[in-house]
Amino acid sequence: MPRGADIVARTLVSLGVKKIFTLSGNHIMPLFDALISTDIELVHVRHEAACVHMADAWGRLTGEVGVALVTGGQGHSNAAAALFTALSAESPMLLLSGHAGLGEIGLGAFQELAQADIARPMTKASWTARSKAALADDLVRAFDLAKEGRPGPVHISLPVDILEEQGNVSESNAARRDGASTRRLGSSQLEDVRRAVAKAKRPIILCGPAMCSAEGRKRMRALEAASSIPVVGMESPRGLKDPSLGYFAEVLGEADMLILVGKQLDFTLRFGDAPAVAPNCSFVVIDPDPAMIARVERTKGDRLIMSALADPAPALEDLAGRVPSLAAPPWLARVRMALGFSPPAWSSAAGTEGRLHPVQLCRIVGEFLERHAGSTLVCDGGEIGQWPQAVIKTEHRLINGVSGTIGPSIPFAIAAKALRPHTPVVAVLGDGTFGFHMAEFDTALRCGLPIIAVVGNDSRWNAEYQIQLRSFGKERARYCDLLPARYDQVVSALGGFGALATSPEELRNALEQAHASGKPACINVMIDGIPAPDIRSTDR
Repeated sequence: MPRGADIVARTLVSLGVKKIFTLSGNHIMPLFDALISTDIELVHVRHEAACVHMADAWGRLTGEVGVALVTGGQGHSNAAAALFTALSAESPMLLLSGHAGLGEIGLGAFQELAQADIARPMTKASWTARSKAALADDLVRAFDLAKEGRPGPVHISLPVDILEEQGNVSESNAARRDGASTRRLGSSQLEDVRRAVAKAKRPIILCGPAMCSAEGRKRMRALEAASSIPVVGMESPRGLKDPSLGYFAEVLGEADMLILVGKQLDFTLRFGDAPAVAPNCSFVVIDPDPAMIARVERTKGDRLIMSALADPAPALEDLAGRVPSLAAPPWLARVRMALGFSPPAWSSAAGTEGRLHPVQLCRIVGEFLERHAGSTLVCDGGEIGQWPQAVIKTEHRLINGVSGTIGPSIPFAIAAKALRPHTPVVAVLGDGTFGFHMAEFDTALRCGLPIIAVVGNDSRWNAEYQIQLRSFGKERARYCDLLPARYDQVVSALGGFGALATSPEELRNALEQAHASGKPACINVMIDGIPAPDIRSTDR
């Protein structure tokens, strides 16, 4: 007779799960046993937060639900912290946590913890499974919730006694899945949008993080081509100061209408207030969450001229067929010039003796990625992580996201390599960032996933150091120093490829050698500790 764990395993197979990112522990051993009988691959990591970061990356890159599996107690609390990154990035994923047995709750069970309560603020939904009979339906519900509307993480705690329970389950409780519902714009709503936009002279369409995947950006480009209206994706914690947006912040203030398609009116847009947004700018909001529409209605009053409940991906498709050429091409050209701007001074940027300027590092990485079609770039870190976003243009990209979390790049890169094993995955990260998940190079080695980590090493927590310089002065800039450590040797000691680069030519050679090695690699690049780019039109 099937155990609860067998039902979970079979349901995950029926939901199309191919990989689970996991770290073993007492409460989930029945599931490890059950999954042996399936074709699902377990990527067994070194820290529970890495499981969630990997499932998050999988969800962002595929649009499908990434799955993380951890044990209870401290295993769950380690994992839960990473849920905030996935929630802010609007990433569809599911965290499954082992849990103390239901029959032992309140009796001092091993690692008893209110796990669903811990995860709830950082998820779309979080609950504890209550019976073996409901396990399949719990999983189906979780998958649908993770994908529908504004995507995001969902959590289920799985009590170990339910996983171990044996007995038949009636056919009525077998997994049933018709797919997550999709809300599209109706014909009357499309006509309302068309009429509203027809009155604007300088409209801009803004999309949220869920649309910043490679597939989402294709949809944005198609809408822009059909309408001549600038379509801009926003996924950075720096908002309008996102270096990949050039000096877009300056032209945004000229817009007379903002069409928010799955883009929250939040701190990244400075809440739509002047001077970031013109005081007479009107708003059209298309969003899957009524609370987000209500926020604009409450804060902008009659400047909200139209709203609709709809999912962003199909909304972009619907709009592409209904709003042709409503904006003057010169406005599109002006916005595109701002978005694509790169300061001329960068072309001659050079580091000090024995160190590279971040622009040099990024140009060399960009050249490497251009030579390998389909490559993935991962950006992470306080200051260094902003430079590749500004300099390197690539179709497949992962950044830390709106949460501003530091540290997920190595897990992100591992998940990206698991998805696309035949193309390079390069993570550009800082030396402080490297310390969060350096042990995951062991995971990459065991799983045969040869990622390349390019560590910009300025021997400090540079983001915080720059804050100290600006706020308190150099004489009070303290406690942000790190050792000029040989992180490449750490990876070499584990069995991977490691190289030190102190010049552009050394970095070029190291990238090719790392790729040719077929091993997980770390290239330790000594760089000058320079602030993240703050791009302005006056830099022209």
